[in-house]
This record gives sequence, structure tokens and C-alpha cells, in this order.
Amino acid sequence: MDLRALLSIPYLLEAEAVEAEPGQWLVRLAYPELPGCAAEGAVIEDVLAALERRRIEMIVGLVEAGKQPPIPRQPLSTSDPLWTARDLGLSERITALLARVPT
Repeated sequence: MDLRALLSIPYLLEAEAVEAEPGQWLVRLAYPELPGCAAEGAVIEDVLAALERRRIEMIVGLVEAGKQPPIPRQPLSTSDPLWTARDLGLSERITALLARVPT
């Protein structure tokens, strides 16, 4: 499976609100099928963007290390990981890797 397909795999998303201190709440998001792929913060949109960055960087890192990320289900045919990487402001290295892969 190529990088574009691996980055199009839908993972289960866990979300919870956690009380950091009395009256102060944070959002914690995680992809439990990708161990260690989690983010938390006060603004859900920022936390989701951070989680997506982490997911992409983690999958690219695994592929570059010659390892396969978990594949719990088939990739989504409508996903565009190159657009997502550019929208998240990910490194040129990652966008270049995705741009090389034919659609």
C-alpha cells in the first residue's frame, strides 16, 4: 500500500473533556489505533489540527523507517492527504512525498 493510501485510512477517534483544574476544561482527542497519537488543548479545532499533524507525521515516519502503520480498515477513496498536509502546514518533505505519488 502506498503512502497516499496509508494516509487515507480512517482511524477511530476518541474524544473527551478533562478538567485540568477546577472549572478549567480541556479537550483530549486520540486515535487509539495509532499508539501515542493524541493531542489536547482548550480549543477543539486547534486540538483536531494538532492530532491530524501527529497522525500524518507518525505514519510518514513509520513508512520511512520501513514499518507498516496499523491498517484497521480500507482507505477512503475520497480522501486527499496532500490537501490535508498542505492545509495543516506540514513540512515540504511530507508534501513532496505525497506530490510524487500518482493519484
